[in-house]
Amino acid sequence: MSADPYVKLARRTIKQYIRTRTLPAVTDDLPEEMRRHKAGAFVSIHKNGDLRGCIGTISPTKKNVAEEIISNAVSASTRDPRFPPITEDELDELEINVDVLGEPERIYSPDELDVKRYGVIVSRGFRRGLLLPDLEGVDTVEQQIQIAMMKAGISEDEEITLHRFEVIRHK
Repeated sequence: MSADPYVKLARRTIKQYIRTRTLPAVTDDLPEEMRRHKAGAFVSIHKNGDLRGCIGTISPTKKNVAEEIISNAVSASTRDPRFPPITEDELDELEINVDVLGEPERIYSPDELDVKRYGVIVSRGFRRGLLLPDLEGVDTVEQQIQIAMMKAGISEDEEITLHRFEVIRHK
């Protein structure tokens, strides 16, 4: 089990929520940056190397990162529309990581992206798609943008706005 406090909180949340439908409290034993800092965060769940759930927020929606992680851990484990909710018998098989997002920065060319370093947000009006950086199987900027456009329902002939962001990945 990981000693990273971000991952430990996500794992504790998933286990507690799946078993009891309750949420853990944000306690004083969590690092101060988790209790004081606000940021968007993604919780990604893998089982046997395959994605099993991933939900997050681009910008902060809660009063601190800890609450953001708790909320997104519940959503990733029970509300990702691509997968059935995680069951209690799966809990010990899950690999969990948490990405804390930096502030998105507007860019004007795909040349300003690097799939290993930056995530991308592609938008057209109210439609918005995000792809985290450094994902297995995403090797080019073109792939990264195309997947984000598909997630947003944006066709290839539409003009888009690009933002990039960095993450701190906790494993």
